[in-house]
Amino acid sequence: GGDNSAETQVRERFTFSKIASIIIHKSTVPVAFDGADAGTDRRGVVIMVKQNIIFVANKAGSLQDVTELLAEKGINIYGFACFDAPEFALFRMVSDNAEEVEKVLTEAGYMNRLTEVIAVDLKDEVGGLNAVLKVLKDCNVNLDYIYTSYHRKSSQPIMILQGEELFVTENVLKSNGFHVLDSLED
Repeated sequence: GGDNSAETQVRERFTFSKIASIIIHKSTVPVAFDGADAGTDRRGVVIMVKQNIIFVANKAGSLQDVTELLAEKGINIYGFACFDAPEFALFRMVSDNAEEVEKVLTEAGYMNRLTEVIAVDLKDEVGGLNAVLKVLKDCNVNLDYIYTSYHRKSSQPIMILQGEELFVTENVLKSNGFHVLDSLED
């Protein structure tokens, strides 16, 4: 109809899942994203932190082969998580040059891919992680996985996260006062 409220405009502009509609209704701050914040390109597209996912053989020394190759190329790994499966391990990592990691590993024959993740500052105090997770739970945001990194100058922790709706998750975090990063460089 003729309802031109900000909430209606947000729902018409973005086609989210049913969960996103719930988040928009629960939020006291508009979820609409106008591209004026830092972390966007000139078109208002959100620029997120890049993550590499590498499939590594599940045998002794294979992960070290990957890290040695990256070290030889001068790549600094900022944060990582490694999960095993029967035949291979998934090595997820954020670094100082995700595109170069993808190129180097592809040339070396590793199956890998580049994805986007959200990086959010954590308070270095009891309950810091819980505060972020509570907001996400209260807004019904599902996470696939999390791992940590830290600011190189201040040593403040950073949570790296991946979920079903990155744009929605980022807006939930921002609208609840959390600092979402567009880079891990200090």
